Amino acid sequence: MNYLPLTETDRQEMLADLGVKNFEDLIRVIPEKLRLKDLNLPSGTNELDLTRELRELSAGNQSTAQALSFLGGGYYEHFIPSIINHVISRSEFYTAYTPYQAEASQGTLQTIFEYQSMIAELTGMDISNASNYDGASATAEAALLALRHTGRNKVLVARTLHPEYRETIRTYCFGSHFDIVDVPFDAAGKLDQAALVSLLKDDVAALIVASPNFLGLVEDFEGVAKKVHDAGALFIMSVNPLSLGLFKSPGEWGADIAVGEGQSLGIPMSLGGPGLGFFAVKKELLRKIPGRLVGMTKDRNGHRCFALTLQAREQHIRREKAGSNICTNHALLALAASVYLAAMGKEGLRKVAEYNVRSSVYLREQLAKIKGFEVPFKGSVFNEFVLKSAKKSPTEIVQKLQAQNIFAGLELGEFYPELKDSLLVCATETKTKAELDRFIDAMRAVS
Repeated sequence: MNYLPLTETDRQEMLADLGVKNFEDLIRVIPEKLRLKDLNLPSGTNELDLTRELRELSAGNQSTAQALSFLGGGYYEHFIPSIINHVISRSEFYTAYTPYQAEASQGTLQTIFEYQSMIAELTGMDISNASNYDGASATAEAALLALRHTGRNKVLVARTLHPEYRETIRTYCFGSHFDIVDVPFDAAGKLDQAALVSLLKDDVAALIVASPNFLGLVEDFEGVAKKVHDAGALFIMSVNPLSLGLFKSPGEWGADIAVGEGQSLGIPMSLGGPGLGFFAVKKELLRKIPGRLVGMTKDRNGHRCFALTLQAREQHIRREKAGSNICTNHALLALAASVYLAAMGKEGLRKVAEYNVRSSVYLREQLAKIKGFEVPFKGSVFNEFVLKSAKKSPTEIVQKLQAQNIFAGLELGEFYPELKDSLLVCATETKTKAELDRFIDAMRAVS
């Protein structure tokens, strides 16, 4: 947006052209009760003073650039290779609009196609769309797809799925006849499979699970897909894409739909967004994918080219026949994820995943040795884990460590009342051993 300074002479000329003497005359037609009064806004200022004020305001924030952060819970601090910003900062990408005109959008369409190909391979699925807004919207769209596909009215959702994802699913289904039912977690912090069996009735459209789950635990879903499919439902998995460099993919677990948040793939945290929702399915569900899908074909001269294809979007077909009314995708962030995956490669992705496991496991083992702390769930973890405090409240711990410029973790009581005495602590590949030890010493002191 251009900055257009307006002088008093300019104002008077405009008012004269409008046939009024002042601004009050201009708005006289607006009823008195609808006018805002006494706004007490400061007068305009120059660019230098404005820049100084904004800098002072931003200095009041704490970021992971200055603080030592062990926060997770869906958005994570990861190393972002410089090549990503170099590519996505090119004007042909960051200024590109929606690629309806294929002959003028080959570059954008190709990057989306490459993204789709890599997400499909990473998740072990057949088809990926061009991305959704974020992990929460992708998961909710998966629930709607299952409800439409099966003609049933109930979705089972693991309580260990991200709480905000569960809330988003309920928001999507608000006012409908669809039921969203939570499946509890067991004493190990994982899906309670006995409870699942009792809930799998002939009105269930899908089961939605997560691994790693919100508590950081890597789950074993051996046999779950068969139980779900035998009940005539779809199996939906929400995953951290970075973890797939090390652990089984949704396709290997027998999932029908794989969704999740792609922020870990080279996208900064940015105050919690924007994110990147990935969405991949088995080929049987191809025609029911929400959002965009890019395909590769040949032009009339036999050259490779790309185009939007198999569209079930509400902008392309009659609204009542659309698979979803989600209208767009996060193409620039999908490009960032594509560059990250291409730059890291299979071996690089595996190494980063291993670093994440090592950091979180080392931190969990050392904190568990401190009197006053314990680890309630003992399974394999990725990125994060639950730490229970027997003496100090999580709020007190967070406040005391924040005074030392350390973000201690996420208080779990807001999401799980039974874990009100616990923190979700995260350690990624960005943490050195010295930083991990500094946090351990700080936690030992506060205990």
